[in-house]
Amino acid sequence: MAWKLEFHSERLERELAAMPPGLLARLLRYAERLEVFGPDLGMPHTRAMGDGLFELRIKASEGIARVFYCTAAERRVILLHWFVKKTDKTPARELAVAIRRMKEVRHE
Repeated sequence: MAWKLEFHSERLERELAAMPPGLLARLLRYAERLEVFGPDLGMPHTRAMGDGLFELRIKASEGIARVFYCTAAERRVILLHWFVKKTDKTPARELAVAIRRMKEVRHE
């Protein structure tokens, strides 16, 4: 049974569609894999961030991006937030946005 990809909001869907071409191509490739294999593709593609939050690790000639996602009932993968990575560590602000959206989706 396949997984279904969803977006937290239409705004996020538009933002992801407007990514630089190389990053968007990688995102689409990984999205296909998520639909087939589920949320944990393993390193270097995905990383578990704890409490059900995952990070999709995208790298292309334009730079490095991260897309946070979580799972929900009925085999759904929900894309929550994305950002272009500029430092070695994930900024606390970006992580906080993803956690807040995950709680909204899970109704916590």
